[in-house]
Amino acid sequence: MAGPAALLVSIEHQAVALCTLRAATAPRPPHNAPQPSHTQTFSASRPGPAWHSLGEEMEVSQPGGAQELGEERKAPWKSPMEGDKGGDLTLLSPGEPRPERLARPGPVRCETLREMALLSKLSRLVEATSRLVQVERTLLLPLLQQHPLPLHPKDSIEFRNICSHMALQREGQQFERDLQEAHQCLKTIIEKLICSLAVFPSDSCIPVRATLRQILQNLLAM
Repeated sequence: MAGPAALLVSIEHQAVALCTLRAATAPRPPHNAPQPSHTQTFSASRPGPAWHSLGEEMEVSQPGGAQELGEERKAPWKSPMEGDKGGDLTLLSPGEPRPERLARPGPVRCETLREMALLSKLSRLVEATSRLVQVERTLLLPLLQQHPLPLHPKDSIEFRNICSHMALQREGQQFERDLQEAHQCLKTIIEKLICSLAVFPSDSCIPVRATLRQILQNLLAM
């Protein structure tokens, strides 16, 4: 039999594991190489000085070409079609990206179904651990002050160690194995708590057992 002190030790180890799991769920940078920005892409696609020189020679060789060339130099951001429409255009400096280019989404990392399944399992593990710590602090701890229960702090220590090792991997087969072990270890902790409450001599443990069963059910949900 163990009292509140043993439960507090278990809660402490579980809280450390919870912080580690939350850190493991932080977004990872994409694997693909960084793509050029929209500004760089737009600047690279603009015609170079040689194109302008050729265009200027063709414009000047025609009657009135010098006047038209002067007008183009005053407004290089306007195309001939835009000029004919006479629309009110926002002034853009040369090389500045247009708003429609900025609105286009950049490249995103596509996750595989396997990665999505692992992320879902990790999220359930985080949620179950958080709920367990909350129930132990608010509901189970007062019960232990009335009657000692058989507890197993070593399971919480093992759970903390597995989560710490898993956070160092972040991906790969070892990460999947650690995630499975952490999942099984937390399941064992909850099941042992439910069994311990079965010998409690008061009906006040019934809500706690029901809550623990719900946490276990959510943890095992597919």
